[in-house]
Amino acid sequence: MPSFLYCSECNNLLYPREDRANPDVRGRSLMFACRNCDYQEKADNQCVYRNEIVHAPAEQTLLVQDLSTDPTLPRTRMRCSKCGHEEAVFFQAQGNSAETKMTLYYICCNKSCGHRWFS
Repeated sequence: MPSFLYCSECNNLLYPREDRANPDVRGRSLMFACRNCDYQEKADNQCVYRNEIVHAPAEQTLLVQDLSTDPTLPRTRMRCSKCGHEEAVFFQAQGNSAETKMTLYYICCNKSCGHRWFS
């Protein structure tokens, strides 16, 4: 399905609307109608808009640079294996894969260290 549909009579953009006069089995029928003339066509797909957000792996590593100074993240008493500092912030992974859904990521709060680990 193309992202935009155009009127076959006047070449203006077709807009989605509900056809209340002729409902289908589910009780609603989606039509695309022209706002300039009376042209209408039945939609072959019930999806009007779909928003897909895709993050590249490089973007996710850039997000964690200053997280140790973020006051909204929870903090815990956990010893850093790199510098021995006793405080770390933690957050849960935002990935969609089954392996990373429950993974907690920790970042050392020592400004000169910034070591990251997960459990």
